[in-house]
Amino acid sequence: MGIAYYLSHPQVQIDPARAVPDWSLSDVGRARLRVLGARRCLASVRRIVSSDERKAIETATILSEAIGLPFEIGAAMHENDRSATGYLPAREFEATADRFFATPEVSVRGWERAVDAQRRIVDAVRATFRSGDDGQTVMFVGHGGVGTLLKCAIRNQPIARCFDQAAEGGDAGGGNVHAFEADFSRSCFGWTRMEDLD
Repeated sequence: MGIAYYLSHPQVQIDPARAVPDWSLSDVGRARLRVLGARRCLASVRRIVSSDERKAIETATILSEAIGLPFEIGAAMHENDRSATGYLPAREFEATADRFFATPEVSVRGWERAVDAQRRIVDAVRATFRSGDDGQTVMFVGHGGVGTLLKCAIRNQPIARCFDQAAEGGDAGGGNVHAFEADFSRSCFGWTRMEDLD
């Protein structure tokens, strides 16, 4: 059975005038990815599957070029749908995200419910393995929110923000990885800064 990595995109250029899915990586995010791209730990990756949001695609592109593999777009791998509010200032966003995780069966301010986003990302990851060899190492490139929901499902943990990236010691700006068995039988490790991968 193969191993899967789930990588959240690193730092982005925050642009209140643009829809959040259209945000691009920042220079800091790009520089961090170049460091990751040079790491030997990626040598085992045989497939890269990305969310269709711009920042994830830019992340996958940098990794694809570093590893020498094409990447593909995975259906339904986008971040939890927050279009009802769009951009929120940092303090307001954090408070809303707290409520999103704390009340997973409730639509907070019109956001996609956490239980629905979790079901979607789990189904998307499982579908990826059904569409190819599940014995290979796959790098999923996506987002911190749904990445945390995926990790909670794999570990049979309740949806809670204490399992989010920064809470587990990852970089608060993203660019963190967790890993798991392709059949969801085991979580190999929790959120880890991508620069700290062995």
